[in-house]
Amino acid sequence: MLDYSLAHWIGFFTAAVLLNISPGPDMAFILGHTMKSGTRAGFSAVFGIWTGACIHVLLAAFGLSAILAASAIAFSTVKWVGAIYLVWLGIQALRSKGEGGFVRAAGETLGWRRIYRQGVLVSLLNPKVAIFFLAFLPQFVVEGAGPAWLQLAVHGGLIIVVAFFIEPPLILAGGRLADLFKNNTKIGLWLDRGLGALFVALGVRLALTTR
Repeated sequence: MLDYSLAHWIGFFTAAVLLNISPGPDMAFILGHTMKSGTRAGFSAVFGIWTGACIHVLLAAFGLSAILAASAIAFSTVKWVGAIYLVWLGIQALRSKGEGGFVRAAGETLGWRRIYRQGVLVSLLNPKVAIFFLAFLPQFVVEGAGPAWLQLAVHGGLIIVVAFFIEPPLILAGGRLADLFKNNTKIGLWLDRGLGALFVALGVRLALTTR
């Protein structure tokens, strides 16, 4: 059971690494909190993102993500909720005055739990992630290697394991920069503006996507 060739694992882990380093709302959310609040906020964000990803993997493994792929109404509902949420986060950042406006609205001042919950929502409210797992993971299901749901769950979990080796070093590097910038209001202002514009753009892009 779960016996795969070396070529299988090379192909899978190459794809998993590329997936985890590609830019998107998840990475922007993680690095944004790290740069503005430091490593504790960054790890809170990444744990939230990983939790959302785990839920996506479970949904894909048990076939529930197929609902998003098959139902235009379900896809559109999740898409618009996610887009509105990202735009709302962006507006919060754009309205700040460089003194941690984004962070204080969704950062350390309100506690790591708030950041964690937002991370879960950022991940869950992106239907493209659900459909990606549904389209990506079955490519690595090998006939005779075990139950399909188990193979899907294992490969999905390994994608998150790969993220464990990629994202924490980025958080630590971002935390060092945050220590340099935390007392500079002007830099904080531009970080807020940049993050705000990025989240609004990601929200608009999500709103414009189709299945």
